[in-house]
Amino acid sequence: MQFGLFTSAQANSGDLAPDAGQGFRDYLEFNVEAEALGFKSSFSVEHHFTGWNQVSATLMLLMALAMRTKTLRLGSAVIVLPWHNPVLLAEQAATLDLVSGGRFDFGIGKGYRHSEFKGFQISPADADARFEEAVALMTRAFTSRERFSHRGRFWHFEDIVVEPPPAQKPYPPFWVAAASEASIRRAAARGFNLILDQYASPQQITERIAIYKAERRARGLGFDPMQVAVARQLYVAKDEADRQAALARQAAYTRRTVDVSRTPDRQGGSHVLAYADKAGGTEEHALYGTPDEVCAMLDGLRKGGVSYVLLTVAGGGGQLHRFARDIMPVFAGAASAADAAE
Repeated sequence: MQFGLFTSAQANSGDLAPDAGQGFRDYLEFNVEAEALGFKSSFSVEHHFTGWNQVSATLMLLMALAMRTKTLRLGSAVIVLPWHNPVLLAEQAATLDLVSGGRFDFGIGKGYRHSEFKGFQISPADADARFEEAVALMTRAFTSRERFSHRGRFWHFEDIVVEPPPAQKPYPPFWVAAASEASIRRAAARGFNLILDQYASPQQITERIAIYKAERRARGLGFDPMQVAVARQLYVAKDEADRQAALARQAAYTRRTVDVSRTPDRQGGSHVLAYADKAGGTEEHALYGTPDEVCAMLDGLRKGGVSYVLLTVAGGGGQLHRFARDIMPVFAGAASAADAAE
């Protein structure tokens, strides 16, 4: 198994206000440390209008990280395409890919937070169409070295060539988050890599990987287990009391996310909202426990076909070192059940 990070940087840090920017510097140091410890990647979210200084300019932060690292893959999880001019976004993504030496993983999505749709004054009903137009336009921009024009529903461009070209060919891999069978099959058919959410059960994860793998093969695309990343929250606990306290802290943090995400007077929804109405549902499958307990949970995922896990690490650098020391070596070189069956 290989491990990466799933991060949500904030500008503030401890007693330091956001205008000090210390939280972003802490984020960079944390990821430099992760690279030295053998982590494969770091994926960062994009969010707006939260009131708690979450990272909003994700590609800028990843560019700073590109300058501090050499091997760490740099991922967005995810850039919400309805918020962005797709030509400017393609230019920025290609620039990051070049500067990083081809290390950019382009996670993209449609958006799910009510507060963001409201803030940008974009209708959720338009999210699918905006996403599709942006993907088609960025794909053309990445691959065409000839000038072209575009007249779509949301964007018009005339006589453009998008520069520079990216380092990776034909372009940085697209990653999408998906949960339903239909959305997983669409991702596989389009050649997108897949991010599976941190709240789903191991059984659900196993079923979703099988759907994705089968659809890719049916399309003649082949399958690599590293094309699927499974997100998980992590806390390596000293004992059960420590574990329970950490779970309570995580539940309070997640509730804050739910509050800015949910449409007023509406239950359910995508991503975290799909789990928020069940007591403890957003923490039920978190990797919270002693090293032996975390290893057992990871082994369950491995047996279900998981080879790549993105960790949201609670507790800072100490937790990062403990995971690298006590847990990562157990899974070094361990093949998944899916790999063994190849």
